[in-house]
Amino acid sequence: MSSGLASSWQFWAVLSAVFAALTAIFAKVGVENINSDLATFIRTIVILVTLGLILYATGQYRNTEPISLRTMIFLVLSGLATGASWICYFRALKIGNAAQVAPIDKLSVVLVAIFGVIFLGEHLSPLNWAGVALIAMGALFVAF
Repeated sequence: MSSGLASSWQFWAVLSAVFAALTAIFAKVGVENINSDLATFIRTIVILVTLGLILYATGQYRNTEPISLRTMIFLVLSGLATGASWICYFRALKIGNAAQVAPIDKLSVVLVAIFGVIFLGEHLSPLNWAGVALIAMGALFVAF
């Protein structure tokens, strides 16, 4: 994966969007007849097993360097935020329409831009900010 399409962040971002869209559709059907927290738990088990198999099959489970405390803290915080997001997302899907829930969930794109500027010191051009505003407006238009 050192060259070509597979080394492009854009390629992986588009795949992420496709799988996120499928997640919404599959999850909406999946939560119809069970508790949303149980649905989230089942989804998490599937992810854990799948990632475990990927790490084992590719030999990536062998970490050659120790993981720093800072790295571990932020990975734990990320995991907690992911879990909270999934729980909220599945509850929203249980109650609402996927076509309305998903755009509101994707307001995370807007929040990432804002948080990136505030907490990570990233810089966005006026054109980037216009795009962020359009994403926010588009999400709201689709959802409501």
